[in-house]
Amino acid sequence: PGRFSGLGVALTSTGAGAGNAVGALVEAMNAGTPLLHLTGQVEKAWLDADTGFIHETRDQLTFLKASSKRAYRISNANQAVAILHKAIQEAQTPPCGPVSVEIPIDIQSAKIPLSLLTAPLKRAPAVEPEASLVDALWAQLKQAKQPLLWLGGGALESGEAVKTLADAGVTVISSTHGRGILADSHRASLRAF
Repeated sequence: PGRFSGLGVALTSTGAGAGNAVGALVEAMNAGTPLLHLTGQVEKAWLDADTGFIHETRDQLTFLKASSKRAYRISNANQAVAILHKAIQEAQTPPCGPVSVEIPIDIQSAKIPLSLLTAPLKRAPAVEPEASLVDALWAQLKQAKQPLLWLGGGALESGEAVKTLADAGVTVISSTHGRGILADSHRASLRAF
């Protein structure tokens, strides 16, 4: 759902719970899905101690970094809001992907002063192509005998433009990650592959 709503959210427990999410994180990365993954972590006093503390997983942050676009650890309650805002912004910035945030158990229950609550960061604006380039491309497209548009996951936010082209007679096919940008029921859709 995050691919079309703008952001998915996944919550996991420390250690095994975070480990079980790795497959889904890799798939979200591959699909370019904006996803915020929040996971627990052992209490700050036991972080990276490798003592077998309950639910401790050796170097959890490293496997989250390997399976996510970015991974953060909140090491102080006062930085929690800022890191969460940054993680959401990064997940939604193309190329989109999952961003994991570890929150130690003792920080999860900490109170945050109201003065630290800030407005969310804005998404980076989309880059608009030059009008002359669009006009030139459209002129070429109108001359094509059997125009075909192949969509991938990078076109997720282009549904309106894709529908305009399809309504004008351009046939549309998509990769698995581009599926749903144009409804399969549209007369110009060849669906995924």
